[in-house]
Amino acid sequence: MRKYLRLAAKGNPTVLLLLYAPPESVLVCQPLGRQLRELAPALLSRRAVHRFVGYLGSQRQRLLGQGKQGRVPNRPELVARYGYDVKYASHALRLAYQGLEIVRDGRLTLPMPERERERVLRVKRGDVPVMTDVLEEIDAVQREIETRLADGRTPLPAQPDWAAVSAWSVDAHRHHWGWAASPPASLGLPDQTFQSRQKG
Repeated sequence: MRKYLRLAAKGNPTVLLLLYAPPESVLVCQPLGRQLRELAPALLSRRAVHRFVGYLGSQRQRLLGQGKQGRVPNRPELVARYGYDVKYASHALRLAYQGLEIVRDGRLTLPMPERERERVLRVKRGDVPVMTDVLEEIDAVQREIETRLADGRTPLPAQPDWAAVSAWSVDAHRHHWGWAASPPASLGLPDQTFQSRQKG
Protein backbone atom coordinates (compact mmCIF):
# COMPACT_ATOMS: atom_id res chain seq x y z
CA MET A 1 0.00 0.00 0.00
CA ARG A 2 2.71 2.50 0.95
CA LYS A 3 4.66 1.70 -2.21
CA TYR A 4 1.52 2.19 -4.29
CA LEU A 5 0.86 5.55 -2.66
CA ARG A 6 4.46 6.63 -3.23
CA LEU A 7 4.24 5.73 -6.92
CA ALA A 8 0.88 7.49 -7.27
CA ALA A 9 2.18 10.61 -5.52
CA LYS A 10 5.17 10.65 -7.86
CA GLY A 11 2.75 10.65 -10.79
CA ASN A 12 3.35 7.17 -12.20
CA PRO A 13 0.82 7.07 -15.07
CA THR A 14 0.06 3.35 -14.81
CA VAL A 15 -0.64 3.63 -11.09
CA LEU A 16 -2.76 6.78 -11.38
CA LEU A 17 -4.94 5.33 -14.13
CA LEU A 18 -6.28 2.74 -11.68
CA LEU A 19 -7.60 5.52 -9.45
CA TYR A 20 -9.48 7.18 -12.30
CA ALA A 21 -10.90 4.09 -14.00
CA PRO A 22 -14.68 4.46 -14.45
CA PRO A 23 -16.68 2.60 -11.76
CA GLU A 24 -18.28 0.25 -14.29
CA SER A 25 -14.86 -1.07 -15.26
CA VAL A 26 -13.93 -1.98 -11.68
CA LEU A 27 -15.01 -5.56 -11.01
CA VAL A 28 -14.41 -5.60 -7.24
CA CYS A 29 -13.85 -2.64 -4.94
CA GLN A 30 -13.76 -3.03 -1.16
CA PRO A 31 -14.47 -0.09 1.20
CA LEU A 32 -10.77 0.75 1.52
CA GLY A 33 -10.47 0.63 -2.26
CA ARG A 34 -13.30 3.12 -2.63
CA GLN A 35 -11.63 5.42 -0.14
CA LEU A 36 -8.34 5.07 -1.99
CA ARG A 37 -10.07 6.17 -5.20
CA GLU A 38 -11.56 9.14 -3.34
CA LEU A 39 -8.03 10.07 -2.29
CA ALA A 40 -6.96 10.55 -5.92
CA PRO A 41 -7.19 14.39 -5.92
CA ALA A 42 -4.80 14.53 -2.95
CA LEU A 43 -2.24 12.57 -4.96
CA LEU A 44 -2.28 14.80 -8.03
CA SER A 45 0.25 17.63 -8.21
CA ARG A 46 2.59 19.35 -10.63
CA ARG A 47 4.99 16.59 -9.76
CA ALA A 48 2.66 14.15 -11.54
CA VAL A 49 2.61 16.33 -14.64
CA HIS A 50 6.40 16.30 -14.82
CA ARG A 51 6.30 12.51 -14.60
CA PHE A 52 3.81 12.28 -17.48
CA VAL A 53 6.08 14.49 -19.57
CA GLY A 54 9.01 12.28 -18.68
CA TYR A 55 7.19 9.13 -19.72
CA LEU A 56 6.05 10.63 -23.01
CA GLY A 57 9.64 11.66 -23.66
CA SER A 58 10.73 8.06 -23.15
CA GLN A 59 8.12 6.83 -25.63
CA ARG A 60 9.21 9.50 -28.09
CA GLN A 61 12.84 8.39 -27.79
CA ARG A 62 11.86 4.78 -28.33
CA LEU A 63 9.94 5.83 -31.41
CA LEU A 64 13.06 7.53 -32.77
CA GLY A 65 15.49 4.90 -31.49
CA GLN A 66 17.33 7.49 -29.41
CA GLY A 67 18.76 7.86 -25.91
CA LYS A 68 18.85 5.18 -23.26
CA GLN A 69 15.72 3.66 -24.70
CA GLY A 70 17.45 3.06 -28.03
CA ARG A 71 18.18 -0.48 -26.90
CA VAL A 72 14.46 -1.23 -27.19
CA PRO A 73 13.91 -1.87 -30.90
CA ASN A 74 10.98 -0.61 -32.87
CA ARG A 75 8.54 -3.31 -33.87
CA PRO A 76 9.62 -4.24 -37.43
CA GLU A 77 6.16 -5.42 -38.41
CA LEU A 78 4.65 -2.03 -37.52
CA VAL A 79 7.44 -0.11 -39.23
CA ALA A 80 7.02 -2.24 -42.36
CA ARG A 81 3.27 -1.70 -42.41
CA TYR A 82 2.96 1.94 -41.37
CA GLY A 83 6.42 3.43 -41.81
CA TYR A 84 6.99 3.92 -38.06
CA ASP A 85 6.12 2.31 -34.74
CA VAL A 86 2.55 3.47 -34.26
CA LYS A 87 2.36 1.90 -30.80
CA TYR A 88 5.16 4.04 -29.37
CA ALA A 89 3.72 7.06 -31.16
CA SER A 90 0.19 6.53 -29.83
CA HIS A 91 1.48 5.98 -26.28
CA ALA A 92 3.45 9.23 -26.42
CA LEU A 93 0.45 11.16 -27.75
CA ARG A 94 -1.86 9.65 -25.12
CA LEU A 95 0.51 10.63 -22.32
CA ALA A 96 0.77 14.14 -23.74
CA TYR A 97 -3.00 14.65 -23.80
CA GLN A 98 -3.44 13.13 -20.35
CA GLY A 99 -0.67 15.32 -18.96
CA LEU A 100 -2.36 18.36 -20.48
CA GLU A 101 -5.70 17.51 -18.90
CA ILE A 102 -4.08 17.07 -15.50
CA VAL A 103 -2.18 20.37 -15.62
CA ARG A 104 -5.12 22.28 -17.09
CA ASP A 105 -8.06 20.80 -15.15
CA GLY A 106 -6.50 19.07 -12.15
CA ARG A 107 -8.11 15.75 -13.00
CA LEU A 108 -7.86 12.75 -15.31
CA THR A 109 -10.82 11.55 -17.38
CA LEU A 110 -11.18 7.91 -18.34
CA PRO A 111 -12.00 6.96 -20.97
CA MET A 112 -10.23 9.89 -22.57
CA PRO A 113 -12.38 12.73 -23.92
CA GLU A 114 -13.67 11.80 -27.37
CA ARG A 115 -11.59 14.26 -29.40
CA GLU A 116 -8.28 13.31 -27.82
CA ARG A 117 -9.18 9.63 -27.77
CA GLU A 118 -9.88 9.66 -31.50
CA ARG A 119 -6.60 11.45 -32.19
CA VAL A 120 -4.70 8.72 -30.33
CA LEU A 121 -6.66 5.92 -32.01
CA ARG A 122 -5.98 7.38 -35.45
CA VAL A 123 -2.27 7.15 -34.77
CA LYS A 124 -2.57 3.66 -33.30
CA ARG A 125 -4.54 2.45 -36.36
CA GLY A 126 -1.91 3.85 -38.68
CA ASP A 127 -4.25 6.48 -40.11
CA VAL A 128 -1.56 9.18 -39.76
CA PRO A 129 0.92 8.15 -42.46
CA VAL A 130 3.69 10.65 -41.71
CA MET A 131 5.54 10.23 -38.42
CA THR A 132 6.62 13.87 -38.31
CA ASP A 133 2.95 14.91 -38.18
CA VAL A 134 2.54 12.87 -35.00
CA LEU A 135 5.76 14.24 -33.53
CA GLU A 136 4.64 17.81 -34.22
CA GLU A 137 1.34 17.17 -32.43
CA ILE A 138 3.12 15.60 -29.45
CA ASP A 139 5.56 18.51 -29.30
CA ALA A 140 2.75 21.08 -29.50
CA VAL A 141 0.86 19.50 -26.60
CA GLN A 142 4.06 19.19 -24.58
CA ARG A 143 4.85 22.87 -25.13
CA GLU A 144 1.41 23.81 -23.82
CA ILE A 145 1.97 21.66 -20.73
CA GLU A 146 5.36 23.22 -20.05
CA THR A 147 4.04 26.75 -20.64
CA ARG A 148 1.21 26.22 -18.17
CA LEU A 149 3.64 24.89 -15.59
CA ALA A 150 6.03 27.79 -16.11
CA ASP A 151 3.25 30.40 -15.92
CA GLY A 152 1.49 28.76 -12.99
CA ARG A 153 -1.70 28.35 -15.03
CA THR A 154 -2.81 25.19 -13.27
CA PRO A 155 -5.06 24.37 -10.32
CA LEU A 156 -2.52 21.82 -9.10
CA PRO A 157 -0.37 22.32 -6.01
CA ALA A 158 3.38 21.89 -6.29
CA GLN A 159 3.29 18.73 -4.17
CA PRO A 160 0.70 16.10 -3.22
CA ASP A 161 -1.37 16.61 -0.08
CA TRP A 162 0.98 14.62 2.15
CA ALA A 163 -1.15 15.25 5.22
CA ALA A 164 -4.21 13.63 3.68
CA VAL A 165 -2.27 10.79 2.07
CA SER A 166 -0.30 9.98 5.21
CA ALA A 167 -3.30 10.09 7.51
CA TRP A 168 -5.31 7.80 5.26
CA SER A 169 -2.39 5.40 4.91
CA VAL A 170 -1.98 5.10 8.69
CA ASP A 171 -5.71 4.56 9.26
CA ALA A 172 -5.93 2.00 6.45
CA HIS A 173 -3.05 -0.01 7.89
CA ARG A 174 -4.57 0.14 11.37
CA HIS A 175 -7.83 -1.22 10.02
CA HIS A 176 -6.11 -3.96 8.00
CA TRP A 177 -4.23 -5.25 11.04
CA GLY A 178 -7.29 -5.07 13.26
CA TRP A 179 -6.16 -2.08 15.26
CA ALA A 180 -9.25 -0.09 14.32
CA ALA A 181 -12.89 -1.06 14.67
CA SER A 182 -13.91 0.29 11.27
CA PRO A 183 -12.34 1.55 8.03
CA PRO A 184 -11.02 5.13 8.13
CA ALA A 185 -13.94 7.48 7.76
CA SER A 186 -12.05 10.71 7.20
CA LEU A 187 -8.61 12.10 6.53
CA GLY A 188 -6.63 13.36 9.51
CA LEU A 189 -3.20 14.69 10.37
CA PRO A 190 -0.02 13.71 8.50
CA ASP A 191 2.13 10.79 9.46
CA GLN A 192 5.59 12.32 9.64
CA THR A 193 7.35 9.01 8.97
CA PHE A 194 5.58 8.59 5.65
CA GLN A 195 6.17 12.21 4.67
CA SER A 196 9.87 12.15 5.51
CA ARG A 197 10.40 9.04 3.41
CA GLN A 198 8.91 10.82 0.42
CA LYS A 199 11.48 13.58 0.77
CA GLY A 200 14.25 11.01 0.69
